[in-house]
Parts: sequence; structure tokens; C-alpha cells
Amino acid sequence: MKTNGKPDRGIVEMNSEECKGCGLCVDACPPKALRLSERLNHYGYHYAEYAGSGCTGCGICFFACPEPGGITVLKLAPQAGATPAGAASSAKTSA
Repeated sequence: MKTNGKPDRGIVEMNSEECKGCGLCVDACPPKALRLSERLNHYGYHYAEYAGSGCTGCGICFFACPEPGGITVLKLAPQAGATPAGAASSAKTSA
């Protein structure tokens, strides 16, 4: 998925049954790819969920979450033909 014309660089997997609805991950997410659900988990908390797009794979939500196993961040492989930011492609030619 794309947000603002940029392809996602990561995916967030949320464990709704571990979430206590504190919202620390939602507040910490720079691209705001997380939100608190309107649904409740078995503890009766509005759990955090991935919006479905916009993840940069930075992992800040993982480190902000106080629940072990609550969040897993997966970095996506760069798309073919894309170069990392700041990387210049150089080719040597010999005469």
C-alpha cells in the first residue's frame, strides 16, 4: 500500500489480546499508521491496530509498547530498481 505516494517500508503485526489500550505506540508512531480500535479485546480494552498503510518499519512502536509480544514490526525488502536514500549508483567504465 502507499501513503502520500511512498511505498510502505514495513508492516506492523499487533497482538490484540496482549494490548492494554495504553496508546503509547499510537502516540509514538511518526507516520501515524496505528490507531486505537473501536472494538474491545477480551480484557475490555480498545486495542491498538495497524491502519493498513503508512508503516516505515522504524520500530518505534515496538520499543514504546510495555507489553512483551504486543507488537511485531517487519521490514519489507526494497522494491526492485529502488535505491536507498542517499545512495548513488556508480558504474566504472574502462576504455
